[in-house]
Amino acid sequence: MAELSPAGRQAALAAMREQQLDVLVVGGGIVGAGTALEAVTRGLSTGIVEARDWGSGTSSRSSKLVHGGIRYLEQLDFRLVREALIERGLLLQRIAPHLVKPVKFLYPVTVPLVERAYIGAGMTLYDLFSWTGGREPGVPHHRHLTKRQLAKAAPDLRPDAFRGGLVYYDAQVDDARYVASLVRTAAEYGAHAANRVKVEGLLREGARVVGVEAVDRETGERLEIRAREVVSATGVWTDELQAMAGVRPFRVRASKGVHLVVPRDRIRGTLGLLLRTEKSVLFLIPWGRHWLIGTTDTDWELDLAHPAATAADIDYLLAHINSVLATPLTRDDVEGVYAGLRPLLAGESDETSKLSREHIVATPVPGFVSVAGGKLTTYRVMAKDTVDAVARGIERPTPPSVTEHIGLTGAEGYPAAWNRRGRIARKHGLTPGAVGHLLNRFGTHAREVLALIDARPELGALLPGSEDYLAAEVVYAVTHEGALHLDDVLARRTRMSIEAWDRGVSAAPVAARLMGEVLGWDDARVDLEVSRYLERVEAERASQLEPDDASADRVRLAAREV
Repeated sequence: MAELSPAGRQAALAAMREQQLDVLVVGGGIVGAGTALEAVTRGLSTGIVEARDWGSGTSSRSSKLVHGGIRYLEQLDFRLVREALIERGLLLQRIAPHLVKPVKFLYPVTVPLVERAYIGAGMTLYDLFSWTGGREPGVPHHRHLTKRQLAKAAPDLRPDAFRGGLVYYDAQVDDARYVASLVRTAAEYGAHAANRVKVEGLLREGARVVGVEAVDRETGERLEIRAREVVSATGVWTDELQAMAGVRPFRVRASKGVHLVVPRDRIRGTLGLLLRTEKSVLFLIPWGRHWLIGTTDTDWELDLAHPAATAADIDYLLAHINSVLATPLTRDDVEGVYAGLRPLLAGESDETSKLSREHIVATPVPGFVSVAGGKLTTYRVMAKDTVDAVARGIERPTPPSVTEHIGLTGAEGYPAAWNRRGRIARKHGLTPGAVGHLLNRFGTHAREVLALIDARPELGALLPGSEDYLAAEVVYAVTHEGALHLDDVLARRTRMSIEAWDRGVSAAPVAARLMGEVLGWDDARVDLEVSRYLERVEAERASQLEPDDASADRVRLAAREV
């Protein structure tokens, strides 16, 4: 079994230097990771490189929803909705039941008869589409709520805000954890995976792209990786790699989406909420011990790696959610804030909220395939279409896609492990809640985390400032999940950077020392990692006080990277 360990990374780099691959995927977000798994499970020798950490761009800063896109029904984009709902069912029931969970939403109504009938018809279509994939949808059908039922289910909504509503289901996922699991699954099937490897140029033989020139950002070493086909799955960085190829078959625009994280006890209720706004939609999403409130949808033309939320973004979200709450939220209720960029295919509209969520795959020059657009839920479809294009370029018989039948690492045996969580807890001296937390993050690999705790009982302690994350998870993030820096652990392998009141500051020294034991850091390196993380937190907090994108971007970029 392959892990994303430091030694595994070095072995992957050595293998990519020494052989010509069938396909090299550039970009370690959800689409790139999915493409690597798609390629390797179709018998192609596969490599994947990522300039930063796995999922460090868009794929760790989404609304964390696996959904059909109910608002696209109104746009009559039935094909996109059906496709996404089929994928939602696959993810819930077959591919990642440990990571993808049902979530219940309220679609409120203000006009009792006409609006209820109109929305109800759309919900019925939504339910019907979810059955068209040849399996059960994995979530209940929608149902109607009276005003009295709504008051009971969501007591903190203003009594005069709505006249009832409809309850429907979608699903949610820890997006960053999903990406890391997807890369690890690809590695287990034989893909060579290395993060912190930046592509700086393309290799050519005549007009054909035959590989990349890259640099290992951990060592500064330069390397060439040769491949019959190079895939650009770089999201909002798509234009940069297309420029290296000297082509631009399509253009990608970045749209900034900001989310607020507030404690669950600030809003009583069991339902998420979908609200229409003058620009798009606003979600209130249950998220463990928290609520997520988002999102904004504004054009972004500044730094792509570290998009910054502004005071105006935060005020916009608070104003819209407060319009329906009996007790308004204030900035003091906001525990975390994060901003991400959607890679949208550029169209005729000047408003990013109206740009397409469809995806496109193009082969503008021989040996180079570019994929962009789409959304998290349909990553597997995007990956399949991309590898189909790769197979045409390789010009040899390639088996059809099998990823709809392949569970992510840790998925096999998860239901049985979940049923046994009480017995597992007693065996290891933990609470059933702690074991449930591990199972819903690692699936059956929870046993490997528990083995760390058995060997070193102190690793069963919670990280400072956390109500959920154990010290063992930091060690496991390095030994099995590709974490190389403190930021990787606190922002993505755990979500302490957005879920803790201090945004992971108190956990930083503890986590850095645990990482250093595995990675061989001396005291100076531990101190450097901690200081850089504290700079990040301070810069993010400061940027969120700025009035506009330009000033927020300037403040955020004051934080240095390791």
